[in-house]
Amino acid sequence: MKIRLFAVAACMGAGAIAAPAFALDFPSRKPGLWEIQTGDGTAKGPGNGPGNGPAGGHTMQQCIDAASDKALRDMGQGMGKDMCSKQELRADGGKLVMDSVCKIGNTTATSHAVMSGDFSSAYRMESKSSYSPPLMGRAEGTSVMEAKWIGPCKADQKPGDMVMSNGMKMNVLDMMSGRPKKP
Repeated sequence: MKIRLFAVAACMGAGAIAAPAFALDFPSRKPGLWEIQTGDGTAKGPGNGPGNGPAGGHTMQQCIDAASDKALRDMGQGMGKDMCSKQELRADGGKLVMDSVCKIGNTTATSHAVMSGDFSSAYRMESKSSYSPPLMGRAEGTSVMEAKWIGPCKADQKPGDMVMSNGMKMNVLDMMSGRPKKP
């Protein structure tokens, strides 16, 4: 269950652009293979330091094409409509700033995220959230996600494929539709 929850969170993170519908559109990512590092943004744990990605996190790879990138955005839009009472996105000095208030079970999550990058070669998202009442014992949290385009998808990959840091491979599109992964 923990892996599945991480996979869902990673899908959402990977599609940082997979967020609720806003007046301002998120940019599409360049088709191909993306390496995505997620972490809590603290100075502890592996990956800390310039160019090493977010601290204390996970690294995965995701193969996308235009259709799978759009499917991730659409999934985020559907979830946002169901869960969020406030969703604001604005451009600010070349960055995208998103503020939201969403229900996660009985908890209200108030979040502020800043996204930067060109979405063709790299992007970064930093977010801070507060939870009332606390979510899984946490009253607040931070996260950092860094993604970089590393080239075309590998020969054995199809759009929607994600490879987790432990080598586990799954297809996000199959998960979204409830279909089992094709061999």
